[in-house]
Amino acid sequence: MVITARDIMTANVECVGESETLVDAARRMRDLDVGVLPVCGSDDRLKGIITDRDIVIRCVAAGNDPGTTTAGALCDGTPVTIGADDPIEDVLSTMGEYQVRRLPVIAGDRLVGIISEADIAHHATDQDVADTVQAVTEK
Repeated sequence: MVITARDIMTANVECVGESETLVDAARRMRDLDVGVLPVCGSDDRLKGIITDRDIVIRCVAAGNDPGTTTAGALCDGTPVTIGADDPIEDVLSTMGEYQVRRLPVIAGDRLVGIISEADIAHHATDQDVADTVQAVTEK
């Protein structure tokens, strides 16, 4: 049996809208007890990902107002994603190649879940977990 991204992902992921403020995003992170949120457009398509660290470093520390800065303003480029039916080996290699700790899962053109290092730890071999953690933390 092939283990796929869909098998290991966390489903029912909440997005923050690209036009919502960073204060809105921070409150949603607090309420959900998470440190990362996907950013989706009005078409429900993934635009990017923001972290609590992005809000602090790229907005607050830069002297910008999180009450007026939008989540979409922090999204840079095309987000790294994985297909829902891609095998776990592709998940591991993508996380390592792009040095990302969280990987949005896409089915068609819609966000259906997200994979974190914790999800990997529950479903991969110890060696795969160690290799992935090392790859995403290399400088």
